[in-house]
Amino acid sequence: MWKNREHIEEILFLLDTFHWPPTLQQQSTADDAELAVVFGRIRDKLQNTLKALETFQATNAERVFNTVMTYMPQDFRGTLIKQQRERSERNKQAEVDALINSGGSIRDRYGLLWKQQMDRRKQLAQLGSATGVFKTLVKYLVGVPQVLLDFLRQINDDDGPMEEQRHRYGPSLYSLTTMVLFIRLFLLLALGRFEAGKLKGEKVAILELAVDVYATEFVRFITFIREVFANSPFFISAEEAGALDARKNDDYKEISVPAGKSHEVLLSVDAINSYIAWDFSVIQGKITVDIGFSVEYTNPSGEKSLILPYRRYESDQGNFCTVMAGNYKLIWDNSYANFFKKVLRYKVDCIPPVVEPSPAETQVEE
Repeated sequence: MWKNREHIEEILFLLDTFHWPPTLQQQSTADDAELAVVFGRIRDKLQNTLKALETFQATNAERVFNTVMTYMPQDFRGTLIKQQRERSERNKQAEVDALINSGGSIRDRYGLLWKQQMDRRKQLAQLGSATGVFKTLVKYLVGVPQVLLDFLRQINDDDGPMEEQRHRYGPSLYSLTTMVLFIRLFLLLALGRFEAGKLKGEKVAILELAVDVYATEFVRFITFIREVFANSPFFISAEEAGALDARKNDDYKEISVPAGKSHEVLLSVDAINSYIAWDFSVIQGKITVDIGFSVEYTNPSGEKSLILPYRRYESDQGNFCTVMAGNYKLIWDNSYANFFKKVLRYKVDCIPPVVEPSPAETQVEE
């Protein structure tokens, strides 16, 4: 897929008016004017094909991740996994932007994109084996089925499910990749020798027909593959797999907060970039009730500062990354109530920094 994207972009680069031979840019003859129109049609077809491919890849990646997330605990731990992925994707996009801004070529960009794709596969394996950036985090994923973690670790193995799909459907894709490469080479040579022998007549018709066949067949292929993945037996949600109970976790605490009182939980943070996370709800009867919630920080000298402003909630789930070591206090406040106690069901945790492993650690794990 990535090679097809690269070849399409290289062709679009060649078809950009600024990269045409000077005589073609001037369109001084009827043949040149006709060729310019044909190039415009070819460019439109390939731009639509490129857009369809980019959408397919993005949608498929999101679907796989969302399917995996259905097996994760539905509390702040699952949220942290999502945030880790979002942060990783932002960093990857920043890498690509920096390369483009420094004048990197299309080939350079796709070399980086492929490296990033391999990193994503490695991250899936790390999540499955609880290593790398997920070494600390997976420790907290109580209730995740081991079969899911095994699947994540093995999905891209030489004998894994994705390799089976490549053996089954790869030949059709490889034929399309070869075809778009030939189109690119033909166009590169034709434009490079344009002054010696102009591209016209039957050659132009063959070029346009080849692009039309490629664009049509490629869109048909990714439409088919989309259906294959949508119905793959190894990409099913927790609900379909009957594994909803496996993601449930009963390590919540319940406490009754009397009217006029509050409940506090103190967390001691030793390292910056730790995560403080919470998930709570007020157990309701026939009437809607809420409780005040805030988070404050106390530094080693005893000075206090408000981290999360006071607000009343029926329920809430959240987290933040600490920028200072010290004591953090989570406060549930029922002091405004004159008569009614509040039954609070909550879970809190302080998760150590999620960091990339050092080269030495990586070698040991491997």
